[in-house]
Amino acid sequence: MMAVRAVNGGSLFRSAASPPLLTFCCRLRHFGSLQFRRNSELGLRFPIFSCENQFLGYGGGRSRSAHSLVDCVMEELADWRCRRRVRANVKVRLTSSSELLEDKLVNRELEKGLLLEFKKDSDRVLLGVAQRPDGKKNWMVYDQNGVTSSIKPQQITYIVPGVENFDQTEISKFLREAQENLDPTLLEIAWVELLEKNKSVTAEELAEMIFGSSEPLESYCAHLLLSKDEVYFSVLETKGFRSIYGPRPTGQVEELLRKKLAKDAAEKELQDFVQLLLSAKAKPAHAKPPKSSWMVDEKIQYKIESLEAYAIDAWKSDEQRKTAGLILKAMGLTKSASSALNLLINIGYFPVHVNLDLLKLNILTNHSGEIIAAAESLLSDSSDPDEMNRKDLTHLKVYAIDVDEADELDDALSATRLQDGRIRVWIHVADPIRYVEPGSTVDREALRRGTSVFLPTGTYPMFPEKLAMEGMSLKQGEHCNAVSVSVVLHSDGSIAEYSVQSSIIKPTYMLTYESATELLHLNLEEEAELKILSEAAALRLKWRCRQGAIDTSTLETRIKVVNPEDPEPSINLYIENQADPAMRLVSELMILCGEVVATFGSCNNIPLPYRGQPQSNIDVSVYSHLPEGPVRSSAIVRIMRAAEIDFRKPIRHGVLGIPGYVQFTSPIRRYLDLLAHFQVKAFLRGESPPFSAGQLEGMASIVNMQVRVVRRLSSSSLRYWIIEFLRRQPREKIYRALILRFIKDRIAALLLVEVGLQASAWVSVGAQVGDEVDVKVEEAHPRDDVLSLKEVIRN
Repeated sequence: MMAVRAVNGGSLFRSAASPPLLTFCCRLRHFGSLQFRRNSELGLRFPIFSCENQFLGYGGGRSRSAHSLVDCVMEELADWRCRRRVRANVKVRLTSSSELLEDKLVNRELEKGLLLEFKKDSDRVLLGVAQRPDGKKNWMVYDQNGVTSSIKPQQITYIVPGVENFDQTEISKFLREAQENLDPTLLEIAWVELLEKNKSVTAEELAEMIFGSSEPLESYCAHLLLSKDEVYFSVLETKGFRSIYGPRPTGQVEELLRKKLAKDAAEKELQDFVQLLLSAKAKPAHAKPPKSSWMVDEKIQYKIESLEAYAIDAWKSDEQRKTAGLILKAMGLTKSASSALNLLINIGYFPVHVNLDLLKLNILTNHSGEIIAAAESLLSDSSDPDEMNRKDLTHLKVYAIDVDEADELDDALSATRLQDGRIRVWIHVADPIRYVEPGSTVDREALRRGTSVFLPTGTYPMFPEKLAMEGMSLKQGEHCNAVSVSVVLHSDGSIAEYSVQSSIIKPTYMLTYESATELLHLNLEEEAELKILSEAAALRLKWRCRQGAIDTSTLETRIKVVNPEDPEPSINLYIENQADPAMRLVSELMILCGEVVATFGSCNNIPLPYRGQPQSNIDVSVYSHLPEGPVRSSAIVRIMRAAEIDFRKPIRHGVLGIPGYVQFTSPIRRYLDLLAHFQVKAFLRGESPPFSAGQLEGMASIVNMQVRVVRRLSSSSLRYWIIEFLRRQPREKIYRALILRFIKDRIAALLLVEVGLQASAWVSVGAQVGDEVDVKVEEAHPRDDVLSLKEVIRN
């Protein structure tokens, strides 16, 4: 048979029905400059080719011009077609676009044994043999996969002509032979001829043109070529199972070819990327490519970032979403965020325990080079504008009490007993204003962040780490700048006198809550100051309770994850009881400091973020039947009203039982505390406050939005790691759980005492709020936030 096809951008003419009369390769010129030459015998114009090889005559080689070569090929092609048509006694009529097409659209009736193509679903087209009718219109079909199913007539896309009683066992062989004969570039030559003649064509007619036969196999091959073609032909009309195709205009073909080339290049690029993914996925954990390696090439970076955006539901454009979808499909994965996430984990781009919320919420985890440089510059400046006005308190014994992994220490405490028996306490707060001026580069960055972020896997400070640690933070045994709030207490715990001043201190001890509690229990004579601090805290708590304060102390979980990038990192879990002596000591004196600053601001008309919390709707006596601690606190917190902020004057904080409150003790960690320091320090220097009440309100709204986001992140991260901790425990392990309340029927909200996590479970009849029950973990899936508990009934 004669075949005409384009290979690698060229056209290859070859005769398979006779000895190798000619074999050569020639390249088509770009369509924009394509020239045609008329062939008189066939009555059509043919493109002029620029030959690159010699023309080889049978039995010897000789050079030929492109024109004579075309003439030779066309003469043999015409002669060969003529012979085939005579033998086959087939008459093919190409219909012009102006003629009626009805005679070409006559459909064959469905009958048993027909070989037909049909749509199985939106993505699959199968070949099958008609078996028998199924109802009035449907037919049972045996397909290439050996499956018999019922199809509707409208699912049929083509009936292979010239076939009766096709052997269904031969379907696969027929398909294989068809695939072997497919050569889409054959359409190029047919398109040239049909475009010149302005003719339309059916699959059978095309088969006769390019294969010299309209036998079943050739006709189906032509159908496949036409139905899959996206460049040269378009469907003019379809009726039932038959379609008529027409050649597209030259300009349209040029444009489609350009698009096809771009599409093919993109497809190759996609396949190359898929191979990279498969290669990375197959490697062991220690040999995975580093994350940075995916960022070297811009195109690879775009694809990997598209997958990342898909994994966290944060794509920036439809194109990015589409790119991720194509990658997942090419990898044989479902188009879902979880598929993208698991893929990124499997190639080592994400660690197994990647914090998705950290990515979704766009939390800043690093400081830019500009901010770090500005911080370095501040550290190199040794001047202190408050040096002459700082009160020297280095003679005091100073206790800094915090969690053991605290990186930045904001506050410390001192106490003495006066001759009249009253207690004087000092709350020393780190003085970042020594380095940071309002509106400076570092200040604007701190405002943008709003707060430091504390997660089980790490800390992301509000200020650059070196500035916070080396410049601002309080350090044991070193002279440190501070703002010290001094308070003398009456015997009933109320405030007798106070002062606020810039100071210099020398912290004596850096204690954890656990070690401070232990020292209090030991009651050592040499640590009398710590005992006085504890006594002052007890006085304050009693006084606040008389003022209507509500105790909401509960259990608090703290987790430290070591090597969080590892698949199985070490998890250190700590449970802190807020009623613990050391924790109570610190919290009481921080509240005292907040009250003093609010009073100081009010007396001096300083705009500050004054916090308050209405209490009018809380009747604590209603909950007196509940056990003190987490159970009662949980019930009260559920009905507490949200806190309020006024920037002109103090407002009562009913829950704390004090007339006013300003957060002041964490200026390195919280921006609103820093704002309070800006205002107070300006007054102490004899300057006007840098911000008006209105300006403070505007900045506070920005900060509070960010704080809410960080709070949500901290909560979800803590819960993730607690569930991961539980997942690793033995399945038979039993946990104590307090019943906080009943949600519905016997489904109760529980507090797991050993891990400080709230969850829910069904509890047996007879159990009441405040009771303790035993539970075990049935399921724990941190990624899906699933924790299933079951009560254990002891005999």
